[in-house]
Amino acid sequence: MGLNNGFYESVINKLIDEEIHKLQNNREYYIDKKQMDEEESSSILSKYMSIVINKSLMRISSEDRLNKQIGICNKIINLLIDELDLDDFDDFLISENAELLLAVLNCINRSLVEKINKIRPVTSIAMNSLFTGAKNEPSLGSELVKEINTADRIDMLVSFIKWSGLVQIYDALKEFTKEHKLRIITTSYMGATDYKAIFELSKLPNTEIKISYDTKRTRLHSKAYMFYRNTGFTTAFIGSSNLSNAALTSGLE
Repeated sequence: MGLNNGFYESVINKLIDEEIHKLQNNREYYIDKKQMDEEESSSILSKYMSIVINKSLMRISSEDRLNKQIGICNKIINLLIDELDLDDFDDFLISENAELLLAVLNCINRSLVEKINKIRPVTSIAMNSLFTGAKNEPSLGSELVKEINTADRIDMLVSFIKWSGLVQIYDALKEFTKEHKLRIITTSYMGATDYKAIFELSKLPNTEIKISYDTKRTRLHSKAYMFYRNTGFTTAFIGSSNLSNAALTSGLE
């Protein structure tokens, strides 16, 4: 392995400990360590174990790979139950059917059930994704519409709102705000935000808009779109994309 010069924040495992002992015999190296903080230890160790478990599950190469992975995960859960007397953790045992729950929808809204595959975001709502603007990937604009269609509350923080960008998601926002809350923060910096865009947004119900007119002391340059879901699967888009046509379609943001 070998430890390079520089800064770390790694859990010291057997391999790292061996490398440290090698360097400690060399006076040219200074080794800086500290005891884990008990308040942070659960987060640190769980993150470390997620890496270990991921690496180990990836090494299973048999035909029955998925079932073996689930079996190992359930053994780990059962070990935690036995070691820590966590009787209620039986609920976390993974079903042998190896399925993912994707939605729970009220069948009264039949139209929503029928178009579920069309409104669901293409990118995962549980894992990180990177938008690169590639031709074979969904555009940011199309994904924002799907996020709007499946959210329960929305917050947007964008420097500029252009009508050319807003018009691409306006119909979805119009439908969304009939029952759900939308909050937007934007700026008047450089006069880039279109009056028409703000005016049309102000017509929407359940919508709160705040505009920063301070163009001298502060220059709000953040771009973030937050989509909250009552299921707990909240998603966030963070990057350099304002609400403009180029940013939502062809721009390499």
